[in-house]
Amino acid sequence: MSVTLTTIGLDADDTLWHNERFFALTQDHFADLLRDHTDKEHLMIRLLAAERRNLPHYGFGIKGFTLSMIETAIEVTDGKVPASVIGELLDVGRDMLSHPVELLPDVEATVKALKHEFKLLLITKGDLLDQERKLAQSGLRGYFDAIEIVSDKTPAAYHDIFQRHGTGADQGLMAGNSMASDVLPMMTAGGWGVFVPHPLTWAIEQEETPQDTTRFGQIDQLSKLLDFIHKLS
Repeated sequence: MSVTLTTIGLDADDTLWHNERFFALTQDHFADLLRDHTDKEHLMIRLLAAERRNLPHYGFGIKGFTLSMIETAIEVTDGKVPASVIGELLDVGRDMLSHPVELLPDVEATVKALKHEFKLLLITKGDLLDQERKLAQSGLRGYFDAIEIVSDKTPAAYHDIFQRHGTGADQGLMAGNSMASDVLPMMTAGGWGVFVPHPLTWAIEQEETPQDTTRFGQIDQLSKLLDFIHKLS
């Protein structure tokens, strides 16, 4: 099958740079703070439920995560969580918003190579200021023709983005570590979705691999994306 691709979209967190590991470290600290009230497994179940509940209100990102931790702490302590714990949760949330940016292996070389052949888009979601900070610190801004920081990655969002910045979703490809956000909605929009798994992926971003492999691909690292694309043509 010969495929015409003009525009490539890339996810940011845990596709270009490390991100989820900072959430994992914070969850460990959160569990330690609440160890006298509940075990970690139960706490993580309650936290995930709070995050799902709060997504429509707070959106994706660290600020919503911090508020969900505070809400969960109140719940599991029956409203008796010490103010000092709330204060520490606010502190760790602020620390997460200033964590250093560390690129994943071979990312800059890969982005540079893709830029030579395609229009290149960065499509991410989360806290606007945090995503802008990470992009600035990454040193990758100059490789992208457009930056889109969206509230959610939906088929409609992909359709609009690839229409405005490319030649339509049907000639576009989106690559990232989230099956739920980077792959499936892009395929629904009519484009290619390429899954690049990361060992740490938030439960909310996980979905089953599509059984209909039309316009779907999977690679084990981003550096293999250009070879994957060449094999399509």
